Amino acid sequence: MKSLPIEFQERMKTLLGDEYDDFLKSYDEKPVRAFRVNTNKISFDDFQKLNIFSNDKIPYVENGFYFDYDGIGNHPYHHAGMFYIQEPAAMVPVESIDIEPDWKVLDLCAAPGGKSSQIKNKLGEKGILVSNEIVPSRCKILTGNMERMGFKNVVTTCMHPQKLQKEFPKTFDMIMVDAPCSGEGMFRKEEIAIDEWTPENVKMCAERQTEILDCAVKMLKDGGYIVYSTCTFSLEENEMTVDSFLEKYPEFELVPTTDRVRENTTDGVIFDGCKCENLNYTRRCYPHRTKGEGQFVAVLHKTNECYGNISRAETKKEKIDKTVIDFLNDTLVDYEVDNVMMYNGNPVYFTPDFPIPRGVAFACGVTIGEIRKNYIQPHHQFFMAMGKDFKRKINLTAHSDVIKKYLHGEEFQTDCPNGWAVVMVDGCTVGGVKVSNGKAKNHYPKGLRTK
Repeated sequence: MKSLPIEFQERMKTLLGDEYDDFLKSYDEKPVRAFRVNTNKISFDDFQKLNIFSNDKIPYVENGFYFDYDGIGNHPYHHAGMFYIQEPAAMVPVESIDIEPDWKVLDLCAAPGGKSSQIKNKLGEKGILVSNEIVPSRCKILTGNMERMGFKNVVTTCMHPQKLQKEFPKTFDMIMVDAPCSGEGMFRKEEIAIDEWTPENVKMCAERQTEILDCAVKMLKDGGYIVYSTCTFSLEENEMTVDSFLEKYPEFELVPTTDRVRENTTDGVIFDGCKCENLNYTRRCYPHRTKGEGQFVAVLHKTNECYGNISRAETKKEKIDKTVIDFLNDTLVDYEVDNVMMYNGNPVYFTPDFPIPRGVAFACGVTIGEIRKNYIQPHHQFFMAMGKDFKRKINLTAHSDVIKKYLHGEEFQTDCPNGWAVVMVDGCTVGGVKVSNGKAKNHYPKGLRTK
């Protein structure tokens, strides 16, 4: 590993005191790897019957495991979206609050999607998640991860927070602000963060974090919560940012995290000159104390009574092409007709209870497919999200030769009836095929295929 910047070391010595040597020794250890079971796709108990990767549970994450297993990202279960690989300390922020299943949640800085997928696992069928990423290339990765997980009622957006706040005023019950930061907590895992670190960058990040939080305030409902997190250790980006926020917005209060997080993390730092008396409610993860990398989290509650929130204006619905309904009737056992709508020229499956203005979303709900001349070309997301409702299913095991062929992009023989079918691996959808006279034509996206 590269040498840590001298000025960073001096700052950490001041912060940690006698613990600094233990902190420094942690950089000689390998980064910790972990994953979470995608309980929207498979129940925890059912996954445990298939789990070959690890039984080393993360104490603060009900569906999380540490693991040391090579090739997990190419395993058919990963392709099927049964789990999401995520650094364990990065799971702390979402676990810091008990999310209600009917909440409307915004993940404001969402790519690549770890926290978004974790939030969606806690939301019920009626809960809605908007995941935003300002960088288009990263928003594409975010959207791909949401597709792989098979989520419904998820919207991805690619907007600057200042623009997004105009589209969603006083809309969300909770906003996750996993703010871009100086990345001090990721030095062990990502050495490029060491090269990019400077005291000036720390200051610049703190200023940007304040601007993002200002936007989040405008999108939060009365009585709602902002969960603010970073993967850095600096006081400027963590406790000092929270302290300044609370002074600026007296309608907010800092509240304790869940017990499971508090018991597995370290109190926040009460620094000289701070005005918030309970800054110890904020939580820190250090690699020498918590199994994982660096993380900071604060839960901020808007204390205003729950009134005066803005209802979303209904958007004019486009007429649904009969081809779409015919396709759904032929393909699915059951679906909600009211959830079928047009968005940006494509048929999608999304709740009518949360209208999204045209042009706002990068992806809205489940993209059913592309309307072509007299037929629908289904989208990969349609297979992944609606697979359990398909009439025609081809269920394979993780170790079968056929699943290897499918993930490689090859055709295979099947006794499945003619028509669009989902391919499942041990009960979870991994993609789709078009069956014709005993041959399954592969429709697994080329960019996802194994080599």
